[in-house]
Amino acid sequence: MRKRTGELRIVGGTWRSRRIRFPGGPELRPTPDRVRETLFNWLGPWVEGRKVLDLFAGSGALGFEALSRGAAEAVFVERSRVAADALKANADALGASGVSVVCAEALNFLHRVEGGFDLVFIDPPYASDLARPALERLLSGHSLHEGGYVYLEEDVHAETAGASGIPPGLTVYREVHAGTVYGRLLC
Repeated sequence: MRKRTGELRIVGGTWRSRRIRFPGGPELRPTPDRVRETLFNWLGPWVEGRKVLDLFAGSGALGFEALSRGAAEAVFVERSRVAADALKANADALGASGVSVVCAEALNFLHRVEGGFDLVFIDPPYASDLARPALERLLSGHSLHEGGYVYLEEDVHAETAGASGIPPGLTVYREVHAGTVYGRLLC
């Protein structure tokens, strides 16, 4: 039996229209093009030169989009060895520099990470209830630089159910809805 694979295109920046491939699976659902375009329009040139963390990286869509738009460094954290290997292969295929791929559980990574990030993407599997703990560990470990942003992506039902909540220290700056995706840019 053949394994399913997915493919997506980078929406903007240096690698605009380039495609990346990732392993298929029920937990891997890349952020849609429309949502990535909206998010990076909000951030604009602010992304240039920034240090990015892509937790629950999966396909790496958000981290690669940030690199394409001028981020200086991106750390991809993914628990699946197969997905982590695909992230490395995509970074090589794009000729990306400043990329680190860590095969680890996201919450464990946040316990041991040294240094901070300017932009953090948190897009856990929808049914996992990992969003709130990830936000709390990010803040308690001082892993977000002052003036930095966090993009939190959840199932659209999280908006009405209050699934993750936003811990003290972060506020909602902007929101986007697209299909089953509910994204919030926090600062």
